[in-house]
Amino acid sequence: MLATLIHAPRDIRVETVPDPVLSTGGDAIVKVVAACVCGSDLWPYRGVTPTHGAHRIGHEFVGVVEAVGDDVRIIEVGDFVIAPFYVCDNTCINCRNGVSTSCLHGGWWGGEDHLGGFADGGQGERVRVPLADGTLVPVRGEIRDDQVPGLLTLSDVMGTGHHAAVSAGVRPGDSVAVVGDGAVGLCAIIAARRLGATTIIAMSRHPERQELARVFGATHLVAERGDVGVTAVQELTHGIGADRVLECVGTKESMDQAIRSTRPGGMVGYVGAPNGGPELPVRPLFNRNVGVNGGIAPVRGYIEELLPDVLSGAIEPGRVFDLELPLGEAAEAYAAMDERRAIKVLLRP
Repeated sequence: MLATLIHAPRDIRVETVPDPVLSTGGDAIVKVVAACVCGSDLWPYRGVTPTHGAHRIGHEFVGVVEAVGDDVRIIEVGDFVIAPFYVCDNTCINCRNGVSTSCLHGGWWGGEDHLGGFADGGQGERVRVPLADGTLVPVRGEIRDDQVPGLLTLSDVMGTGHHAAVSAGVRPGDSVAVVGDGAVGLCAIIAARRLGATTIIAMSRHPERQELARVFGATHLVAERGDVGVTAVQELTHGIGADRVLECVGTKESMDQAIRSTRPGGMVGYVGAPNGGPELPVRPLFNRNVGVNGGIAPVRGYIEELLPDVLSGAIEPGRVFDLELPLGEAAEAYAAMDERRAIKVLLRP
């Protein structure tokens, strides 16, 4: 079978790898229907995070179950399933506390497994899914092809944008500013609108992303950054700043922008992977009673909540995919996102 491997910075290859096999009793084999490239995949692609040896990459996929282990009780052969961007049992104390990303028995696609090797990545023709009953979410009933992109966003970006809004405490009537116009930031706009925000400010400089932000529910656009950007947000929010600010980038500059755009007593919800050196200035936070909450999005716990709205078309996060390529062109998918020629690329095996 074919799968995407990263060998070194900017060295993405689609190669033949062994077919996955059941091995634990609690696992499943999923034939991938669609996968995609995530903004966080660009950190190793760019060399910001190191790559130690060639290994499979990708952590977002949906597909159809081909086989299950003897101990699997919930997931069935033939199920269309959504795989969150990590593995979890959905039963341990951390999972029950709503933090399934810290599952005591979980792990990460493409990361080191408990045997010291590398686990399967999601950008391939098939994936072995450990802890299948806890990790996978079945979507039973007929699935139309046009619904697949939206369902795929539930594996990561829609749930991550939702986590930013939940972490910030978005409520009906709130003013919300979103820092970041990638797929997560755009999905955060959807989430803010879904939770009842009435003023939604998208901080974006790119016309095509600004247009999609408007479609998703942004009421205002701010292209400026730094002091000018903060002033622009304040001017749109009675001179004080936004009630909630959603930080969806993960750099020092984006966190600074988010904190300074928040009104006194407001809250920042952050989900940007912190590979760009973000910092928390405790004295300014203290002086203005600004809170900061967030982290790795436990999207497994959000899938069932968001799924009906995706299936009904009430929200359309699948529109963040503005380029679709066959799996064999995965290297071009990475280049397109790295060069900002695409917001998010869907891969079809």
